[in-house]
Amino acid sequence: MNLQQLFNMQKELDHFIEQTQNIQHDVFQEKGLALLVELAELANETRCFKFWSTKGPSARAVILEEYVDSIHFILSLGLLKGYTSIEKWPIVAEKRNLTELFLQTHKAILCFMEQPLEDRYATIWQYYGLLAYNLDFTFDDVVSAYMEKNKENYQRQRSGY
Repeated sequence: MNLQQLFNMQKELDHFIEQTQNIQHDVFQEKGLALLVELAELANETRCFKFWSTKGPSARAVILEEYVDSIHFILSLGLLKGYTSIEKWPIVAEKRNLTELFLQTHKAILCFMEQPLEDRYATIWQYYGLLAYNLDFTFDDVVSAYMEKNKENYQRQRSGY
């Protein structure tokens, strides 16, 4: 499976949500904020910045689910702007300090939201590739978790989430 298949799945989900929720306005800003919130939730589950605590990170499955929540919004933002030509998962094998990486990713998202250019969108993907590598997630891990969460998102819409 490549990113094009994920873009297609996300396109169908976005259309379903728009129909179910009767969305009539541009939701670019809302999706951008949602991505930032999901990134923060991911950071919170890793606990990488919690120097004051001895409690370890959440279970790998919890962290992966939070990671995939972000992927939904990255795909969705790309669909809104027509930036769907990325086909391959960004493999960036470089160990980084997670706190710094989260801050850099946050900055990349904000830069894209201020000027939604395709190269800035690609930068977000690069940072998420780095995050995956540093969290020990493979593309297969991400795809499997994405597919599960995609099903859950449809169920949530059907049940009035």
